Amino acid sequence: MAPTVADYLLERLRAWDVRHVFAYAGDGINGILAAWGRAENKPQFIQARHEEMAAFEAVGYAKFTGQVGVCMATSGPGAIHLLNGLYDAKLDHVPVVAIVGQTNRSAMGGSYQQEVDLLSLYKDVASDYVQMVTVPEQLPNVLDRAIRVARAERAPTAIIIPADVQELEYSAPAHAFKMVPSSIGTDWPVAAPHDEAILRAAEVLNAGTKVAILAGQGARGARRELEEIAELLGAGVAKPLLGKDVLSDELPYVTGSIGLLGTRPSYELMMNCDTLLTVGSSFPYTQFLPEFDQARGVQIDIDGKFIGMRYPNEVNLVGDAAATLRALIPHLKRQEDRSWREGIEAGVARWWQSMDAEAEVKADPVNPMLLFRELSTRLPVNAIVTADSGSAANWYARQLKFRGDMRGSLSGTLATMGPGVPYGIGAKFGHPERPVIVFAGDGAMQMNGLAELITIKHYWEQWSDPRLIVAVLHNNDLNQVTWEMRAMEGAPKFVESQQLPDVDYAGFARSLGLNAIAVDDPAQLGAAWDQALTADRPTVLDVRTDPSIPPIPPHATFEQAKAAATALLKGDPDGWSVLKEGILTKAREILPGQHD
Repeated sequence: MAPTVADYLLERLRAWDVRHVFAYAGDGINGILAAWGRAENKPQFIQARHEEMAAFEAVGYAKFTGQVGVCMATSGPGAIHLLNGLYDAKLDHVPVVAIVGQTNRSAMGGSYQQEVDLLSLYKDVASDYVQMVTVPEQLPNVLDRAIRVARAERAPTAIIIPADVQELEYSAPAHAFKMVPSSIGTDWPVAAPHDEAILRAAEVLNAGTKVAILAGQGARGARRELEEIAELLGAGVAKPLLGKDVLSDELPYVTGSIGLLGTRPSYELMMNCDTLLTVGSSFPYTQFLPEFDQARGVQIDIDGKFIGMRYPNEVNLVGDAAATLRALIPHLKRQEDRSWREGIEAGVARWWQSMDAEAEVKADPVNPMLLFRELSTRLPVNAIVTADSGSAANWYARQLKFRGDMRGSLSGTLATMGPGVPYGIGAKFGHPERPVIVFAGDGAMQMNGLAELITIKHYWEQWSDPRLIVAVLHNNDLNQVTWEMRAMEGAPKFVESQQLPDVDYAGFARSLGLNAIAVDDPAQLGAAWDQALTADRPTVLDVRTDPSIPPIPPHATFEQAKAAATALLKGDPDGWSVLKEGILTKAREILPGQHD
């Protein structure tokens, strides 16, 4: 039997060293599924419970491996379901290729079942490259370009293959007019700015006496260079959430996260610096950057489309972070006055004291900060951590100390609910030898995390290290939105939208044969983490956390505090508890050595 287009599709994916495809079946891709059977499941078909989860798993895989993530779905509803995960990839600049089915060519334009104009639907999310394969000879070029563009642009791309095309006999492009041949593999260059631009950047940085560095995910491969430049300039380093794993939090000048979920030292670093060096970051919240007339700016980014757009920099260098920093280092002078650096380090030390103190505030029953703090000192040096959107992201940003080769990520720019567990699954397929920890709110678990526990049950025995721990912040409240309503709207908690039905997450996990631990006493947390980190299978840690612990950032404005107080006075059902916990928490931040 001659190979079909579907057979060749899988062969070409293997040639690109694609080992996993995160997907869900449907008759719009039946031809490809049949080919998978003939190909002995290579690349491996990873069956999610929902197409959106397949896309998130591909994003997680790509984030933690640096390779292209691949997801697949059927025509119509399956293709639609991929969109949220693909937008997550688009906004966080992650290379993902989506392969989707379509109705037969003969039915197109006839309002046929599951017929959706997928080229129009994907025009925005896959704006860098989306194409439909209509004849066999198109396939290699379209697939190769989708993979290359995804890598080159760090973006999602999409291929649409009608069902009847999948079953056609494959025929390679000929050496003929209007045929487009293609080839496998790419050697990518290491880009660096020219010498004159490097000298101009060095002049700005050498003139500064209070240098701040903002190091985002694009600086992940430049750890050694960042440390050397920070030492030369006596600088402090703040990190956007997507760059949390760029530098170790044990370095005394690393101020931690920046922004709404950030730390006080990062806020003070930006408010008091006279020079800003931004490396590999497109952090969008300019209110957390220096005043526009306060600091001289230099930015380094690999992508010229995203440079010079957040701050009025004097020098914008387009190039690889590590290569550009290496070119800069010989031209930088050591800052002999270390008073700026010493002040930063003192502020960072006080901050971590405050975080320890805040985690110890008594709560009903468990302070969510304590859940993170108790893991922080126990984190294996090769751990991968994911966090869902919501209040869990606050504590991920502020309470976890990353060190060694730890990796971590969340939905940074889209900030969508629900990627925590599928990110963790994608991470495990990318690094089956590494432990993975997921932090998810109970809202995210009810939205889709519970279903993806079934995916974990289905595959975990394939992983050489079976540890995938899902820690659930179980407070029966859509907590982040509740707090946003209080602080931004001055409105009390609207119970009908915010209160969640109570679910036994540990019980559900136990029914799947996973390890399950329920915690409703803070004294149990340390032992619970120890048990989960030594378990012989994935674990769900079901922790009853207090929704009244405020995730309000240390740099919250007076207006926000006033709005929250107004909301409590308007009859918020948790008003007294919130007020009490808020006062105790804030007191620990200001006076970390004091006890309540």
